[in-house]
Amino acid sequence: QVQLVESGGGLVQAGGSLRLSCAASGRTFVSSAMAWFRQAPGKEREFVAAISASGGYKTYQDSVKGRFTISRDNAGNTVYLQMNSLKPEDTAIYLCAARTIPIQTARVVDYNFWGQGTQVTVSS
Repeated sequence: QVQLVESGGGLVQAGGSLRLSCAASGRTFVSSAMAWFRQAPGKEREFVAAISASGGYKTYQDSVKGRFTISRDNAGNTVYLQMNSLKPEDTAIYLCAARTIPIQTARVVDYNFWGQGTQVTVSS
């Protein structure tokens, strides 16, 4: 199994940047596609970004394209989400997810391992 722990969330002013980290354990990490989702109060979980097991393929939600970058360091068993030009509407709990298939997807139901989440709050 893959175990995930997110970190790097916090309070930031609009226009600022944050880098989220997802530390993964488990020998299957290198063969697992990874993704970031977010969930704001009163809203359903929303796809943010995903990356293939190799790191060669990335998918982004349109609302974050050009502002966020997902990457992974397989040697360090870590996935990152670099968030720039943050907006108040980016405020949410950000969750790291993994699936034991190397192809990235944007569907919540495709991921079977989840972290606890890290809070990102963007003030105006």
